[in-house]
Amino acid sequence: MLDSGIIVLYFVLVFAIGFYHSRKGKTSSEYFLAGHSVGWFAVGTSLFATNISSEHFIGLAGSGASTGLAVGCYEWSASFCLLLLGWLFVPHYLKSGVFTMPEFLEKRFSPGCRWYLTGISIVAYIFTKISVSLFAGGILIREIVGWDYMTSAILLVVATGIYTVMGGLAAVIYTDVFQAVLLVAGAIVITVIGLDQAGGFEGLRTALPPDFFHMIKPASDGAYPWPGTIFGTLILGTWYWCTDQVIVQKTLAATNISEARKGAFFCSALKILPVFILILPGLIAKAIYPAEVTGDNAYPLLVMRLMPPGLKGLMIAALLAALMSSLSSVFNSCSTLITMDVYKKWKPLASEKQLVNFGRWSTVGIVAVSIFWIPFIKNLNNEVYQYLQSVQAYIGAPITATFVTGILWRGATARAALVTLITGGCIGAARFIMDVLHNAMKMDLGPMNAVVEFSFLNFSVIVFFFCILLMVGVSKVTAAEATERIEGLTLSWTHALGTRMEVVLSSVLAICVAGLWIHFA
Repeated sequence: MLDSGIIVLYFVLVFAIGFYHSRKGKTSSEYFLAGHSVGWFAVGTSLFATNISSEHFIGLAGSGASTGLAVGCYEWSASFCLLLLGWLFVPHYLKSGVFTMPEFLEKRFSPGCRWYLTGISIVAYIFTKISVSLFAGGILIREIVGWDYMTSAILLVVATGIYTVMGGLAAVIYTDVFQAVLLVAGAIVITVIGLDQAGGFEGLRTALPPDFFHMIKPASDGAYPWPGTIFGTLILGTWYWCTDQVIVQKTLAATNISEARKGAFFCSALKILPVFILILPGLIAKAIYPAEVTGDNAYPLLVMRLMPPGLKGLMIAALLAALMSSLSSVFNSCSTLITMDVYKKWKPLASEKQLVNFGRWSTVGIVAVSIFWIPFIKNLNNEVYQYLQSVQAYIGAPITATFVTGILWRGATARAALVTLITGGCIGAARFIMDVLHNAMKMDLGPMNAVVEFSFLNFSVIVFFFCILLMVGVSKVTAAEATERIEGLTLSWTHALGTRMEVVLSSVLAICVAGLWIHFA
């Protein structure tokens, strides 16, 4: 009864926050970018809540139970990527006055680049981000609460869609703030209880293999080779944290460059936590229940076995918060892309009211697609979902190469950007198809088996540098076509260098994260 009351209270508070902000959002800037009124704390916590979804509770804890802390490389690489977001990318985005990342590519390069990124992003969000979140969320809800998968998934999608449709980005961000506090609190509670049951860190070290506590693995390691762990995660992290609409849109809502930058730095600090509150519980579960933990069941097992009444309700609310915060961000970003990159291009004279209304109906449409997609998600297995998640890894390298080169080098041309995006995308698609054929369908691909068995992290490093060389080479050949699009995106030294406090904050963060890497090497 107490647990149910806590869950009901959670939903009441989320809807109250969402509907409070639905009173605003009369213009496209207010609806899609919260009227550029968001401070650094809300930006940072919203970034964190958007990133931490149900698949993190399932996947990070499961990987921790299977291989140890090595999967934490993604989390601590993200801290460096967020510093890069604050120093390099955010100033250019806010200076350009864009609503979306495809719009930025059009301002820097060409409409063709904008159409490519818009299409890729919308498809990837619906068929990977939303799907993976609902799949992992279904596992958690079924294991912990015992709710029917279809019913619970539909209710969560509809509930999230309601406040997202009504309040736009402001509702998403401020519900994220509440949800971030909740999910961190819940995760800390279960980690503390679990660590006590396992006999502390010494008990863990006694119960588990020594390599579980090392994040840097040999280059021959199949899952976490050190070149991919260090460089591959940075490349993919730069794509996700610095160029992905779902993430970057939160910084575009900041009141100014300084607030956006500090928000990115705050999230960078928060990204230190998942190794200790999401991955470490996987090790704890493996130490306490070695015969029962199979991977994905690590976190649900801890919640069911260790959490007393009341705290179990808090933990369930935290898991719901993780799922709903990520879903609401994807819904809102999909709506922004469809409205600003498709509808507004089709109807350039559309009024502010028309843009907002179309944005709301777009969100309704995405919610409907998600509901129709749920039965297919239910029938897929864990292995296939690992492949779906890898799609993002394969499309990330060429997008990162295009953005980084376009921002840092004036000589990059529109033709080179489009060639790089399409070529890199085709390489990633080919690798993904081979993965499915070889691993899911057990087909022998002959000499290409070696490509499939090559670590995707190392693969992404090679694709990234290939795309950089391709970008430079095609730009040199098409130099006569170069335009001065970069002129509208240049920054003053004040914007580029930031304040002394920002320099100190980012330096301290970088040293702390580097120290953690070294300690757990």
